[in-house]
Amino acid sequence: MSYAEDGPGSSDLLVVANRLPFDLDADGAWHRAPGGLVTALEPTLRARGGAWVGWPGRPDAEPEPFDDDGLAIRPVTISAEEVAAYYEGFANATLWPLYHDVVATPRFERSWWEAYRRVNERFADAAAGAAAEGATVWVQDYQLQLVPRLLRERRPDLRIGFFLHIPFPPVELFAQLPWRQPVVEGLLGADVVGFQTAGGAENFRRVAARLTEATADSPGQVTAPDGRTVTVAAHPISVDASHLDGMARDPDTAKRSEALRHELGDPRTVLLGVDRLDYTKGIDVRLQAFAEVLGQGRLDPAETVLIQVATPSRERVEHYAEMRDDIELTVGRINGEYASVGHPVVHYVHQSTPREELVAFFRAADVMLVTPYRDGMNLVAKEYVASRGDGGGALVLSEFTGAADELGDGAFLVNPHDLDAVGDAIVAAATQDPEDARARMQRMHDQVLEHDVERWAAGFLEALGVG
Repeated sequence: MSYAEDGPGSSDLLVVANRLPFDLDADGAWHRAPGGLVTALEPTLRARGGAWVGWPGRPDAEPEPFDDDGLAIRPVTISAEEVAAYYEGFANATLWPLYHDVVATPRFERSWWEAYRRVNERFADAAAGAAAEGATVWVQDYQLQLVPRLLRERRPDLRIGFFLHIPFPPVELFAQLPWRQPVVEGLLGADVVGFQTAGGAENFRRVAARLTEATADSPGQVTAPDGRTVTVAAHPISVDASHLDGMARDPDTAKRSEALRHELGDPRTVLLGVDRLDYTKGIDVRLQAFAEVLGQGRLDPAETVLIQVATPSRERVEHYAEMRDDIELTVGRINGEYASVGHPVVHYVHQSTPREELVAFFRAADVMLVTPYRDGMNLVAKEYVASRGDGGGALVLSEFTGAADELGDGAFLVNPHDLDAVGDAIVAAATQDPEDARARMQRMHDQVLEHDVERWAAGFLEALGVG
């Protein structure tokens, strides 16, 4: 790692994301923050001497740019007040609920919008300063939807892509946003706009034609008000499937998986949920459905265990704090009714869990429960499938996830708003014929291994003209 001396304007390929692939701690030291996006893009960026523009994760921090083995890191400063207004406010209390079918009511605060606009301008300035002549810039996700247009205004020579990791809503919902036109015009600054599903892409085409002077006469395209052709398409993201498959096959993972089942009392059936603690994830519906099938005698509480891992998330936002209280009350009620001394039927884990331990959980689980009310993709479903190269396990999956488009051939698809259907799917997955179960899982496993995160990144970059 060395501090950059090459100055601005030297990178031919840039990623612009809310967060950097490194976190800055309180002592000013950098720590790698790996994730699917980083795994997919780092090799290409390093090979091309690329740059990553993002926030280091600490409010008011102003670290110097640096280079890390061919990857230029370009930090963007965000104040504590801006974190509250731009990130916790506009991004996660306005856009997040609006884009997730208004599961919670969005808040429309003018001061939040001003902070969002101001921070997006700062990201655009940083990218414009780091990009070489004719460079390609790939902007990521809902926090930075104004950046494509802002960047084009500053650097019309650039090739610009944007990918939205969350759903894009239909025009009837999106139209509620007071600042709907500048957001759409921000996205139309890109040459390629990618979505998780074909439905999301089509929603955007309709929104652009309805709310701006753009036209959407050709499939997969929008003609922007300035006459440019913007490609609009689905590019479903995935996981580092081969790595997860290898971790799951490791003998140490198998031993930990067996030990975990023993610690649970060697039940006949282990159900598993792994989610960020978020009101869109449908944790409440799966708990309620589980309680009902226990009460109906369709699953035996003496032989069935549910592990719910709920990773802490945005707990300064009111909706999240209330939801945590509700979930913990529900867990307590279920255990009060169906557990025996020393043998809870729901094991609730509200903490971050190391990846190695999660893969052991995946190996140990007979049924994975993924029941969001709305989700752009849901990578946990794909992580579980990638970890089940042994052919075991079953997946109960909400039809309102992007993953359902790819895994519907093997998963038990459910409408999470239909409590009876969720309960029926849990019982069906837990009691299915073993041969049928292996065939279902094998189809999903093959799909995820073939369509992994590297293929996703390569496909989007190819659409942008990066060979």
